[in-house]
Amino acid sequence: MNWFLVFVPVAIALHYLLPEARTWTFITAGLGIIPLAGLLGKATERLATASGEGIGALLNATFGNAAELIISLAAIRAGLYDVVKASITGSIIGNILLVMGGAFLAGGIKHRIQRFNATAARAQATTLTLAAVGLIMPAMYHYAGGKHPGGREADLSLEIACVLLATYFLTLLFSLRTHRDLFMGKKGGGEPPEEPAGRHWNVSQAVAMMLGSTLLIAWLSDVLVGSVEDAARSLGMTSIFVGVIVVAIIGNAAEHSMAIFLARKNRMDLSYGIAIGSSIQIALLVAPLLVFASRILGPLPMDLVFTPFEVVAIALAILIIEQTASDGESNWLEGVQLLSVYCILCLVFYFLPA
Repeated sequence: MNWFLVFVPVAIALHYLLPEARTWTFITAGLGIIPLAGLLGKATERLATASGEGIGALLNATFGNAAELIISLAAIRAGLYDVVKASITGSIIGNILLVMGGAFLAGGIKHRIQRFNATAARAQATTLTLAAVGLIMPAMYHYAGGKHPGGREADLSLEIACVLLATYFLTLLFSLRTHRDLFMGKKGGGEPPEEPAGRHWNVSQAVAMMLGSTLLIAWLSDVLVGSVEDAARSLGMTSIFVGVIVVAIIGNAAEHSMAIFLARKNRMDLSYGIAIGSSIQIALLVAPLLVFASRILGPLPMDLVFTPFEVVAIALAILIIEQTASDGESNWLEGVQLLSVYCILCLVFYFLPA
């Protein structure tokens, strides 16, 4: 998808020369971010080639989520908290259903049955359940009693963010040190890890590619957020749909491409670790950081009160991935099932009133 890079200068031209063409600016900026996120993922994969599946998945998820974090910070600065929280929801369900579903489908078409570490998969699914509890409870508090004057959703969200952040770092300790063997993958399993587009990069070139891609993503993200409201009105989309579906897909382009590529290579431990690890990182790291950042960059502190449908969507996505991945095996039909649930959620979010 490198030819999508042509949209980067197009977005720049529209932003400065045709500031009234906000819809086209939004579309071209979003299309320009997608290949940049892909290059970011390839550079990360190059650095992670000799570091093992666990560290490789962590690196890919971290730098893959850089685009999502940058977009959300720009939205916080603009006070678009609904878009920020919707993008958190979209990233979680997108990685679980769209990315993992696409990986199961793409890998299952080439390989009849694919296997990965069931113990590690169950541990990650349990961590996702914990993350869901942390994101759901502020909404339960709000709708049960926080609506009255003096409700303390912002304070509660800040304290829960501290718990989630501490849990994330303890999860890293578990997966990278005390139980690292569970996340290393099978020695010699799958096909060679190098991707043709990045196999000749050395470490310095990979680092330069990561930094350059991140800077361009940061600039385009600012352009994207600046035009999102006008574009949403022009295209007949609500801010929730834009955040849950459009921004999430753009921000997670690196995970989309890399997880599917690795599944085709039959490297399912790394593919699963990227997709599910990215959802865990969004819930336990990115969401708390955004709560903290809103107190510095935003007009008001941001809370973690999601809409009822966002809460239901996150819970259902985690429930179905626990059912499909707990046995440590996958096939193309399970990929179709995950993608079907994602399509259903997309349709409901599209028709959901603003």
